[in-house]
Amino acid sequence: MTTTHRETVAGGPDAFMTVDHLSVHGSQAEIGRTLAQEAMDRYGWRPTPADPVMSRARRAWFERNWPQHHARMTGAAEAAGVDPRNDAVHLDGLTGVPDGSACSATWSAPSATAEGHALVGRNYDFFTVGWQQLFALLAGEDSPAQEPPAASRPYVINSRPDDGFATTLITMNDLDGCMEGINEHGLAVMLLLADVESAGAPVDAGPQVGLSSLQLPRFVLDTCTDVEQAKQALLGAKQYDLGVPLHYLIADRNGRAFVWEHSRGGVDHVIEADGEALCVTNHMLHPPTDPANPPRDNAETMLTYQRHEHLREQAKAGPMSATRLREALDDVRFDARQAGALPMRTLWRTVFDLDELTMATHFYLGDAPDGGLVYSPELTFRPVEHCRS
Repeated sequence: MTTTHRETVAGGPDAFMTVDHLSVHGSQAEIGRTLAQEAMDRYGWRPTPADPVMSRARRAWFERNWPQHHARMTGAAEAAGVDPRNDAVHLDGLTGVPDGSACSATWSAPSATAEGHALVGRNYDFFTVGWQQLFALLAGEDSPAQEPPAASRPYVINSRPDDGFATTLITMNDLDGCMEGINEHGLAVMLLLADVESAGAPVDAGPQVGLSSLQLPRFVLDTCTDVEQAKQALLGAKQYDLGVPLHYLIADRNGRAFVWEHSRGGVDHVIEADGEALCVTNHMLHPPTDPANPPRDNAETMLTYQRHEHLREQAKAGPMSATRLREALDDVRFDARQAGALPMRTLWRTVFDLDELTMATHFYLGDAPDGGLVYSPELTFRPVEHCRS
């Protein structure tokens, strides 16, 4: 039997965003049905036409490698009133808009924190305009008519399946993927834009076999309990992106972390933590750099190197704490002054305590008169509870 609870936890009609918290307890198929119904109601999602050969291969890959997602697709088919074996449609991608983001993230090992807990923090940086306006801006063209901002209706989703791991995640627009999350074993994952200078409109190729950019974090949370399992799962998985590549910071409560990068040409990279901290922003970490001639920011980098260096310095400046982590992230967030001409803001800031299994987040509600940001109160979510504090 499915148990569902939904409430608005931040923002509202008079704020930039409205954040809904959706909690679902039941089988994976029941969770999938609930998420699909929510996507239909909120985004107008419907199953999209598919090449039957591609659709059949995707379904077989999910059944073999990610059975949790395969089961949720069966529930999505029920919500949409279609046969789950129908090869003419795709039954996932529960969204109305494409993906992408900027962002900063940093991890500290338990041995390097005042609490003795593994801590991870991230800023989710994104644009405050609609998708057509954004693509026109990136192309240097005149903006089209006004439209709702792409990031104005995010979700916090708690899933507690009868047959899998409990998870808590945040998604900007895709209800069967996520931007970040934590599972009941204290494994956390978050995505970040990996090649900011190549930003542009997504490739119009449609879903492929394997994991999309937004599905990869959810795959890790569904199937892995720690960093070592995540490495093996990702090295064995097929993955793709249809636009700017993303990379991922993955950490566990045992004090281990790595960044996962999938470079052009299909080469996989595991970037281990160098010591007790690991920082990542919006440039690939695996290419070698010349210490005598380090990369420099320009108009296209959105300060990725500057933000990365600041977070590294903060991580080395004595024991980290949850309070210091929040301050370090606030130092590199985007507001009207840092973004300059770009319509970009830090839309939320999250701090994970992997020992306590908590995800504490505040959300952007609008600009203050001085150019700063107005945020909601910080809310704390846990994968093992259908509640917040």
